[in-house]
Amino acid sequence: MTVIRQQDFIDSIEDALQYISYYHPLDFIKALEVAYHKEQNQAAKDAIAQILINSRMSAEGHRPICQDTGIVTCFVKIGMDVKWDKTDMTVQQMVDEGTRRAYLNPDNPLRASIVADPAGGRKNTKDNTPSVVHIDLVAGHHVEVMIAAKGGGSENKTKMAMLNPSDSIVDWVLETLPKMGAGWCPPGMLGIGIGGTAEKAAVLAKEALMEPVDIQDLIAKGAETADEKLRLELYEKVNKLGIGAQGLGGLTTVVDVKINSVPTHAASLPVVMIPNCAATRHVHFHLDGSGPADIQPPKLEDWPQVTWELGANVRRVNLDTVTPEDVLEWKAGETVLLSGKMLTGRDAAHKRIADMLSKGEALPDGVDFKNRFIYYVGPVDAVGDEVVGPAGPTTATRMDKFTDMMLSQTGLLGMIGKSERGDKTVASIKQHKAVYLMAVGGAAYLVSKAIKKSRVVAFADLGMEAIYEFDVQDMPVTVAVDSNGNNVHQQGPAIWKVNIQQMDKA
Repeated sequence: MTVIRQQDFIDSIEDALQYISYYHPLDFIKALEVAYHKEQNQAAKDAIAQILINSRMSAEGHRPICQDTGIVTCFVKIGMDVKWDKTDMTVQQMVDEGTRRAYLNPDNPLRASIVADPAGGRKNTKDNTPSVVHIDLVAGHHVEVMIAAKGGGSENKTKMAMLNPSDSIVDWVLETLPKMGAGWCPPGMLGIGIGGTAEKAAVLAKEALMEPVDIQDLIAKGAETADEKLRLELYEKVNKLGIGAQGLGGLTTVVDVKINSVPTHAASLPVVMIPNCAATRHVHFHLDGSGPADIQPPKLEDWPQVTWELGANVRRVNLDTVTPEDVLEWKAGETVLLSGKMLTGRDAAHKRIADMLSKGEALPDGVDFKNRFIYYVGPVDAVGDEVVGPAGPTTATRMDKFTDMMLSQTGLLGMIGKSERGDKTVASIKQHKAVYLMAVGGAAYLVSKAIKKSRVVAFADLGMEAIYEFDVQDMPVTVAVDSNGNNVHQQGPAIWKVNIQQMDKA
């Protein structure tokens, strides 16, 4: 019988969540490095470079890789020969206590993103609890923990199907993945759960994402099981879709495909696909009764020395003086460096603006969007002498329902976010001669270094969803949709899908 101290478990959860907030798994970084050197689309290569540079900066500075520090998912396997020194807290409560301490750490506060009453008031719980905890009783006398912080952008792209037993899983994945868009911030991983029942398949898919990147080892070894054959087939065919980094088109969309399967009903074929983003964050540890987990930091010299240099076609823009006529000259695919003042706003702020405008109310003082840009972001709190914490873009697609209103009623000139926009939104951008700019998802700490001043100007009660005014200097973005409706998220993958087909024939 092994006695596990409650405090050791809580401390280990806290340490693990701090650890994964700023350390990528090295296997994932090595896979991204391979993708970087392999990539031939310069836009995608630049995006991967920013992700790798951001990763190293986060590891060095002990600050979050991404502003979305995720919802905590924890798999706890408890040996049948384990006894706890205290029984006044459940495992769920212990995980939540460790989560609370990690997210409220004054040296590296993590963004609290969890809202209670999800179908009603959606009030932020302020400490990122409760966590999602899966508990298994297993043979043995240890406690094994696999813990992850999963961002909303990738979690929201989860897809499920109850296929017929004779249906092709490969065909379903290849049909479904392009429809997911780029809000999951590729390149990343796909976790696929097969079998059991609907809810079991989902848990299997999520647990698969906790495994290390090893597809190259599997390619070298060769597939021996049906699941391994499926992994290899999906890895090859998904990358041939040409979606690429950030959905810009390119050679690498996924660095691995992970599959977990269990027996299922003869009439059923449940399949769940969950993507992991460029901010893949997870760690494993064991407790054997000797104390808290000893999670050793990786060596910084193991990060690749990648640099990112601006191309010759860079356009420098002063946001304080930019005009609608200026925006007409910008072309899809261009790199733009933004300097000057911009406002921020995401889901809750847009909803509140819509309610105010519908009632004929004036927007708060300091919230004037006329000929200005809005950045879809919910930043991490600043520490020390920081102006703002990591502040990467959130998924722009969620703001599509508000975009025509913002363009037609507020005089907004442009938007900054990540991933693609819907067809109706692209049409609205074209109609209003506006522009949509894309920042790299998964490069939040790097982006924050371009923000020189920050202040809350409205809706402070919304926390990270308040409206800020940022004063930026040389913030790098890409013109994703120009004033003529040209859209890189449609053009890029289409071009690179053809390019890859031609490479295969050569």
